[in-house]
Amino acid sequence: MNDVTMILIYAVIAIAVIGTVAILLVKGRKTPPGTYPTTRDANDPVRGGGGTDTLEAPPAPAEPRVAVPEEELPATDVEVADDAAGIETVPVETPAPVEGRLARLRARLIKSNNALGKGLLALLSRDKIDEDVWDEIEETLLMADLGTEPTMELVDALRDRVKVAGSQDPEHVKAMLREELIKLVDPEMDRSLAVERHADRPSIVMVVGVNGVGKTTTVGKLARVLVAEDKDVLLGAADTFRAAAAEQLATWGQRVGVPTVKSDVDGADPASVAFEAVKAGIDQEVDVVMIDTAGRLQNKVGLMDELGKVKRVIEKQAMVDEVLLVLDATTGQNGLNQAKVFSEVVNITGIVLTKLDGTAKGGIVVAIQRSLGVPVKLIGLGEGADDLAPFEAEGFVDALLN
Repeated sequence: MNDVTMILIYAVIAIAVIGTVAILLVKGRKTPPGTYPTTRDANDPVRGGGGTDTLEAPPAPAEPRVAVPEEELPATDVEVADDAAGIETVPVETPAPVEGRLARLRARLIKSNNALGKGLLALLSRDKIDEDVWDEIEETLLMADLGTEPTMELVDALRDRVKVAGSQDPEHVKAMLREELIKLVDPEMDRSLAVERHADRPSIVMVVGVNGVGKTTTVGKLARVLVAEDKDVLLGAADTFRAAAAEQLATWGQRVGVPTVKSDVDGADPASVAFEAVKAGIDQEVDVVMIDTAGRLQNKVGLMDELGKVKRVIEKQAMVDEVLLVLDATTGQNGLNQAKVFSEVVNITGIVLTKLDGTAKGGIVVAIQRSLGVPVKLIGLGEGADDLAPFEAEGFVDALLN
């Protein structure tokens, strides 16, 4: 009887130990949805259905947001869990190919009532081009936000060419104007996106900009561009200040089967979320990790400092390959001021111009590139999901002049 009792006691102890170990394993970091079970090969299929990885912190009373010091990152009290049930299921869509986007955007820009190209052609096609006409041309260029220095360069070059040619034939004048505008837009700038996977890690892309320019939407649209190019993408919702920003980004991701790392904690530290997103991207062997940051007000020193912190924390794991600044083309010179401030905080590598339609002043393209030495890499002309495309200097000028 004693032997039976001892056997039962040992059995109970063993079961308790096994149960405790199992509970600890369950509470540990979960593998994010879409993780490849083995080392990823080139022919591994893209995981459909999207899904959202949620960074969950332990329950705590609501308190004012406190930034986490860099030396304490990464946060070790968060876990990646599947939270797809918390978001409305969105059918997975097939994004439009890049080539089709370019043709559609060019056609839309041609149809728009752009004042820059049409105004210049009207002035240069007059029977007599005197000093008054050149003054009007200069004013037209300045009104289009071309900038003072580029405006003077263009006017001087056109003045010399028209004088030498001795012709005011509209088609001849248009050809000269096209050549000079293309020089200003600078087709030699490298407008390629650094989105190729490295041997041991994904490409890391940060997207920055002030409130209201459409950063989150741009991240979602760019994800569609990359998926159309057959790349595996992961999104990081580091905009923890704006209500529903993470859910908005996750919905964009779900539409094309792309997972999103986000936090369910209001006011979570953006750097922690960005860190976890990059870690998940490395673990899942994706091609590109894109980080959506908060809409920083460029005159708020503390917030700008935090943006720099996000970048530094990300680079504890991997270098940031691309920093895209999103600007609303309709803001004109104010957008140029924003660009200058952001370039002082993070190393801007490219500009995304949204709302570049007939109401925008197209000269801002030249002004920004000339001021920062940074190329415009992407343009958007509308609100559609596929209304984002690579910027092409010659195509842009042709659209302005047609």
